Amino acid sequence: MAETARHPEPRYGTRPTMKDVAARAGVGLKTVSRVVNGEPGVTPDTERRVQEAIEALGFRRNDSARVLRKGRTASIGLVLEDLADPFYGPLSRAVEEVARDHGALLINGSSAEDPEREQELVLALCARRVDGLIVIPAGEDHRYLEPEIKAGVATVFVDRPAGLIEADTVLSDSFGGAREGVAHLLAHGHRRIGFIGDRPHIHTAVERLRGYHAAMADAGIDVRESWVSQGATDPGRVAAAAEAMLAGPEPVTALFSGNNRVTVTVVRVLARREDHIALVGFDDIELADLLGVTVVSQDPAAVGRTAAEHLFRRLEGSGRPPARVTLPTRLVARGSGELPPA
Repeated sequence: MAETARHPEPRYGTRPTMKDVAARAGVGLKTVSRVVNGEPGVTPDTERRVQEAIEALGFRRNDSARVLRKGRTASIGLVLEDLADPFYGPLSRAVEEVARDHGALLINGSSAEDPEREQELVLALCARRVDGLIVIPAGEDHRYLEPEIKAGVATVFVDRPAGLIEADTVLSDSFGGAREGVAHLLAHGHRRIGFIGDRPHIHTAVERLRGYHAAMADAGIDVRESWVSQGATDPGRVAAAAEAMLAGPEPVTALFSGNNRVTVTVVRVLARREDHIALVGFDDIELADLLGVTVVSQDPAAVGRTAAEHLFRRLEGSGRPPARVTLPTRLVARGSGELPPA
C-alpha cells in the first residue's frame, strides 16, 4: 500500500520555523529566506508554494537577527501615567498613527505615577532595543536615561518636563489655561473661587495653581488659604475638599478643578446640592457637553502627534538642541462656568 506523504506540523506551543516552511514547500532554507525578505531569484510557482506553506503553518518572521544586524527594531515605547485615564487614549492613538506612518510598532505601558516603576519600564523598553521613547514622567530625576540617550535612543517627554536632564518636551499651556478659566469665573461676578488640584509636586498641578493665583491677582483678590486644596485625586479627598470650601459663613461661590478626575468628583458633589455653584474644570470629561460643564480643553491628540513627530525627526538625524513646545488650550463654555454668584 502506498504511503501517504506527510507534512511536518508544528508542535503545540512551538512556533513554526523557516525549516518547517521549507520542508512543507519542498524547497531549501535560502529560498524561504528570499521569499520572506522579498528578495529576487525565486520563480512565481516556487514563491506560491512557499507562501501557501507560510499561511498553512502560521509562520511569522523572527526579527531578532535583523535587529542585531541593523541595530534598529522599528519600534518605539510610550510610557503613560495611567492607561485608564481618558486623556491618554487620544494621545496614545495619535502616537500610534504617526508611528504607523513611519513603519514602526508602538509598545506602551503605565507607570501608575510611580517613579520606580517608570524607571523600570523605561529601561525594560531600552533593553528590548526600542528606537525611541515618549515618556509622561512620574519621577523628578531622569539622569538614569542619559546613557540610553547617548547611545542613540531618541526621547521626548510629554505633559511634564524631564527632571535634571535636557530633552525634547511637549506640553499643554497649563498656566495660561488655568488663568483663562479662573478669569472666566471672575468675569461672571465671582470673587470667592476655590481651587482643587492634583498633588503639589506634579508640574501640571504647579502650573495650574500658578495660573489660578495669577488670575486672582489680576483681579486684586487676596487668596485665602482655605480656598486652595492639593493632593491625591481620589474621590474621598476631593469630595471632602469641595464640601469644606462650600461650608461656613463665607463659602466659595465657584470652583476651579485642576484635572478631569477632580472635575468628575466635583460634579458629583455639586449634583447633591440644591444651590447652584459655578464650576470650570481643566481637561474635558466624558458627557461634559450633556452635563453643561465648562472646561479648559486640552488637545491630547495634538500633544501625542507633536511628540511623535519630534521623536521621528530625532530618529531621522535632527541635531538641533532640545526644544520645548507648549500647545494652547481652549475655553469651552457650556453653562456651569457662567452661573452668577448665589
